Amino acid sequence: MRAERKGKETMAKKKIGFIGCGSMARAMIGGLLASGALRPEEIVASNRTAAKLEAARAEFGIAAAADNREAAAECEFLVLAVKPQSGAEVIAEIAGAVPENCVVVSLLAGWTLAKLRGAFGGDRKLVRAMPNTPALVREGMTALCPNGLVTPGEREELLRLFGSFGRAEVVGEPVMDAVVAVSGSSPAYVFLMIEAMADAAVAGGMKRAQAYTFAAQAVLGSAKMVLETGKHPAELKDMVCSPAGTTIEAVAALERGGFRSAVIDAMRACMDKSRSM
Repeated sequence: MRAERKGKETMAKKKIGFIGCGSMARAMIGGLLASGALRPEEIVASNRTAAKLEAARAEFGIAAAADNREAAAECEFLVLAVKPQSGAEVIAEIAGAVPENCVVVSLLAGWTLAKLRGAFGGDRKLVRAMPNTPALVREGMTALCPNGLVTPGEREELLRLFGSFGRAEVVGEPVMDAVVAVSGSSPAYVFLMIEAMADAAVAGGMKRAQAYTFAAQAVLGSAKMVLETGKHPAELKDMVCSPAGTTIEAVAALERGGFRSAVIDAMRACMDKSRSM
């Protein structure tokens, strides 16, 4: 579907293009701009529905392409930010428009490099990527898996761009389904835990807004301790659990409720779904 554009100006060459303006693309665009890694005029996007594209243009000041082919033809890096089920249709539409030297970054969960190559009909610079929505507040985690045609310089530029809104690392393709579970989807698990923690605090008499703040800050601080101290999570847990104290009682209740197993089962279900797509 084509989005309306005013005037007859020619689209200038862009640094990065997004096909799809959903939550993930908007988080990435917001992070790239907030960090100063790119300027609005260096980003172009397209979307199936004109209303969502116009909303992104109005919010971020980025360029809005008339259609997917135009977005694909005008950038150094092209991000496929559509649902995996739409991947084949979108790639068939843009394959002939993507420049030879353009690096195509796929966010399509479950799509291997081999599947992407087949969809494009031959060799192309391809990268599997899995960011997450905390990119919007510059605390994202992105895994990048480039194929052999991506140059070292392009790889470093991708690490710079994706690292501008959090952390980014290059990983091997065999662990990409695990990445989907451990970082791509996991913000939803954490939000669920924060909600449950706040519900309990409200039951204990705390105001809801305050409960969300306390719970979220506790999660944020705990995560920073893991990243910055280098200590094992079990050691950090033991530091909080004093003998015969309140925390060890809470931990024991979580263990009785199967908390650890529930998290593992959820992540395995997520990985299985990713493999099946």
